[in-house]
This record gives sequence, C-alpha cells and structure tokens, in this order.
Amino acid sequence: MQKKPSALRRLLITTVFVFSLGGAFTLGTVTGMTVQPARAADEPAGFAIFWEVWDLVNRHFVDQDLIDPTKMTYGAINGMLATLGDENHTVFFSPDEAEQQASSLEGSFEGIGAFVGQEEGQFRIIAPIHGSPAEAAGILAGDIVLAVNGEDITGLPEWEIISRIRGPADTQVTITVLHPEETEPVDITVTRGKIEIDSVTWTRIPETDFAYLQISQFAADTGNELQDALRAIQRESESGAPVAGILLDLRNNPGGYLAQALRVNSQFLERGSVILHERDAVGDLRTYKSVGSGLGRTLPLVVLINEGTASAGEITAGALQENGRARLIGETTTGTGTVLQPFTLSDGSVLRLGVTNWLTPDQNLIKNIGVKPDIEVAQEASVEMVDSFTLEDGATLQELVQQGDEQFNTALEELRRLIGAGDTVQAVE
Repeated sequence: MQKKPSALRRLLITTVFVFSLGGAFTLGTVTGMTVQPARAADEPAGFAIFWEVWDLVNRHFVDQDLIDPTKMTYGAINGMLATLGDENHTVFFSPDEAEQQASSLEGSFEGIGAFVGQEEGQFRIIAPIHGSPAEAAGILAGDIVLAVNGEDITGLPEWEIISRIRGPADTQVTITVLHPEETEPVDITVTRGKIEIDSVTWTRIPETDFAYLQISQFAADTGNELQDALRAIQRESESGAPVAGILLDLRNNPGGYLAQALRVNSQFLERGSVILHERDAVGDLRTYKSVGSGLGRTLPLVVLINEGTASAGEITAGALQENGRARLIGETTTGTGTVLQPFTLSDGSVLRLGVTNWLTPDQNLIKNIGVKPDIEVAQEASVEMVDSFTLEDGATLQELVQQGDEQFNTALEELRRLIGAGDTVQAVE
C-alpha cells in the first residue's frame, strides 16, 4: 500500500506542478498568479522514487543536523527545471531571491551595481553600472566571478550567486574575479551602496547633429523615461539645435518587462507595425503591434547591439530591423527568446516559467539563435565602450573615436551615411 504523502510532501508537489496552470504572460517580472495546492492524487507514479530517496536521506544520512527540508525542496525544483533546457530564463526564486529580482527592475536596490549573467556554467559581469561601487572598485565588463567571500560559486544557480553578492549599503563583499584576457584571478573588495538606475539616458554626440540614446534595461518606468527623453530631443531641435538622427545603444541590455518593450517600440515604429509574435506549446500565434503616436518615428535610427543584448532588448532590435526602421551594428545578441509566466507560490517563492517563444515580425525564432546585426563589428569585452556618461564628460569627437569603441565608431559612420552628412570620421593612429 502506498504511503500517504506528509504535509511537507504536499508542499513539494504543489511547488513542482504549478506549470500546468495558465495565466497572464509577462517577461522579466516576478509578479504573477498565485497557485493553488495540487492534490496528492496528482502525484505521478515515478515520483515514488523521489520519496524513496527523501526517506533514505532522512533516516540514514550521517550528518542529520545538515538536513534542511526547504533547501532540499528548492534543490529538487532547480534540478527539475534544469532538465527543461531553458537556461537562465525559466527559473525558480526563493522568497528572498524573488524580492531581490523585483527590486532590480524598480529603479533602485542595494548592492555593488553591475549587470550580470550566466553562460556555459560561468557567472560573468556583463557591465558595471557607471558610477557604481563595482566600477569604483575595479570590476570590469567580461569579468568571470569565481568566488564570493572566499566561497567557490561553481555550479550555483545565477540567483543564488546574486543573493550572495547583494547586501545592505555600507557593507563589504569580496569577489574573486578573472579579468578578460588575464590568467590569474584577483580578489576585489567592494563596499555596497544604494544603486539608483535611470534606464534611459541621452545626450548629444559632440560636433555632430546626432543624439546618443541609451536604454540600459526595460524597467518598470522605461516607457515613460523614453518618452521624456524623446520630448527633450524634440525641444532641443525646436530651439535651434536640430537633431538629425539617433544612435540607440542596446548593448549589454539584459531585458526586463515585455510591456515596456512594447511601449518603447511604439515610440519608433509606425502604428500597426508588428513588434513581435508569441507562439505557445500548441503552435497558436499571438501578434503585438505598435500603437499610439510615437515621438521617434521620423529621425534616422542606428542601433548598437552585442552579445549582452538579451530578452526585451532583442525584441526591440528585431522589431526595428525587420520593419526597416533601423540598421543594427555590433554582434549577434544573446538568443533569449522565451516569454515568461511568473507563478507566485504559497511560501512567497516564484516560478518564472517559459510558456511561449517569441518571434520577430518575420516570425524568426530568436531562442538560442539571437538577432544578427546588419553590420558585424566584433569587439572584446574589455574595450571601454562609449556611453552617455562618457559623452557627458566633455570629450571631443576625435577623443571619442580614439577611445577604440569600433562599434560606436561604425554606428556613427552608418548614421552619417543614412542622412548624407558628408565627411566621415577617421580614427587617428
């Protein structure tokens, strides 16, 4: 006779099988429907093996004080999700991790201030946030994180590593990193701080008629921030300093909210233009189009992308490219193409599950493929990229060109070509 599951077992079954339920879609958010407990009768026959192991551990493992039912449960969930192959997208968050992930998209949080990602088992710094404690301490784009406070992080899930690095302002964390093109790791101690993020920044490119516009992530207020930036560009043009074109930088943009990606694209694409399609498990297709009256629909547009451009950043790049609205410069994007459904569980943990694949306007699958640039410009992660903060430091155009960001230089050339601005910019050897 099969033994009746205990209360703890019922909790585990509830947590594991929430993906059979439906709900509203989103991408990069952790607010979603709350699931109801599954019935014990729903337990599959093969799950008996799991309970055999569970019981053997509880009865016979020598270090009984190390048995933590919650950690075991969460570990089992993460192991199950790993078999789905939706690496670094479908993910399970503990309650603390869910809160941290949500705060990073709300515009402020406490930590070291860096965009991060995990690829082929390596936890990397995509880019430190300008002016952040991470940048001040010497953390570089492309750094591989090996340990946190002396503890090896190999094999840990992305959000567990993030939870170890984050912490209250004015506290310290020591991160062991391998810098790009180096062979010996170094320990870097960072004093955490409160990180304030403007997801949209813009400035003029010196000695040109162009505006540089950067979207660092698709956070909760990105649509409003972009609208404000485009209005400022419009006001500047009307005041006697015309803007002839926009260089939009999506490099190292890790994505975020799908709703904000739709709002961003609606600013640049004519009303009714297809932004993306969603295809679910049974092949049904849902299409999303540009709406309203955008403020950035007429100026020539060139977009910078790289291997760190992911998720909602790829949605935007693919939509602008395939609608013929912009030329893409840089490197093929990450290839994160799953639209996510968040399920909030009874203990406050969250399952963020890939429920549909998103497709470009021409119905090209991006998952594991990425968006390819119109002009490919490969660049080492260690190259100091031009950004809005660099531009605001007062460098001349020639100094910017000499900085060595060939993706930026090529995009500037392409923008000149699009508007027929004449003379090209040459780097000084």
